[in-house]
Order: sequence, then C-alpha cells, then structure tokens
Amino acid sequence: MGKIKARECQNVEYKRSWQDKYLEWICGFANAQGAVMYFGVDDDHEVVGLEHVDKLMEDIPNKIVTTMGIVVDVNLHESDELEYIEVVIEPSNIPINYKGKYYYRSGSTMQELRGPALQQFVLKKMGRSWDDVTNDRTTLDDIDRNAIDYFLRKGIKAGRIDED
Repeated sequence: MGKIKARECQNVEYKRSWQDKYLEWICGFANAQGAVMYFGVDDDHEVVGLEHVDKLMEDIPNKIVTTMGIVVDVNLHESDELEYIEVVIEPSNIPINYKGKYYYRSGSTMQELRGPALQQFVLKKMGRSWDDVTNDRTTLDDIDRNAIDYFLRKGIKAGRIDED
C-alpha cells in the first residue's frame, strides 16, 4: 500500500472515507488557517482507497460551494491502484458558516463557536475589535463619572495623560 508523507496535524487531516459531517471540518479549516484533507487514507497515512470516486469528485465540491459558498481544490490521486481524494481548503478572510453554525479548527479539535467566542471571531475576521463597536442605546447617563475620574487619575499617574 502507498503511504502519504505529510503528518496529521493542525493543517492536515486523514479520513478513511467521505461523510457529509466532514463539511463541518471544511468550514472549521476555512475559518482557521486552512488545511489539506485526504479521503481514502487512514490515520497511519496508508492509502486505503475510495469507492465511487467519480461521484465524490462531483459531490464534494458541489456540496461545499452550495452549503458554504466557498470553492476548494478537489484533486484525485492514485497510489498502488487505489484512488484517494485530496481537498485543499484555503483560509477565508470572512467568516464561513455551515448550516448557520460557525466552526473553527483548534489544535486537533473542531470547535463550534458560540457566544463570546463567536462574537470575538466575527469581529476579528472583519478587522474589528470590541472597542470599535458602538451601542446606540447608550446615553450619557449610562457613563459612570467615578470610573472616568479613576481612569484619568491612573493615566496621569502613569504619565500617559497630560494633567491639563
């Protein structure tokens, strides 16, 4: 059997077969640093081959573009007469979701982003941070004068704000 040299890591993943649940993984890789996924290859990097490769070569890219709106490279390879598929996922500069959920590859895990983690992720992808965001419902009455005075005293003491 043929063996693939690349080691499984943050940006390389091996799967014995294709399953639609791996669309979540592709979403997570696109939201992180990108990756290469191999289908028809086991965790020991051994090519085990795939059935119905011609159908998969159509289905995989079509499902990805239909569900996430991204285009990935889907390449067919052969080793010792066994066919396997390589999917190259580039990192996206905008947030990508799969069925309304956002995934992110972290280490060797796939995380679904929710709550504050999702907010921070979306802001970062859009080139913003929490202090860029305005709150139109806030008025001057919501500002704590004691907090402002404390901030000013600390800034003056640290030499970061002029006493004037």
